[in-house]
Amino acid sequence: MMQNERMGLILNYRTGNNAQNQNIILIKVLGATPSESCQMIGHLVGWPADDPKILGKIVGPHGRKGILKARFRKGLPGKALSTQIKIVK
Repeated sequence: MMQNERMGLILNYRTGNNAQNQNIILIKVLGATPSESCQMIGHLVGWPADDPKILGKIVGPHGRKGILKARFRKGLPGKALSTQIKIVK
């Protein structure tokens, strides 16, 4: 793994009261504090972690515990939930 790459865990889709949005997912950065993870806004993400085929971008924090929101052009499939994702600078 390169110096600029980190791994994250896909937690869930971003949901509201009436719908869920498959284009926006919630990510927990593995081994990072909340302040470190907030510095990753603007970084690119790729799924699956070993050979990224679907690319997205971290767009902002979700709460104060270090969870991040990432937006994709294409929605992620349901089997992507609870898998790892690659975070590239």
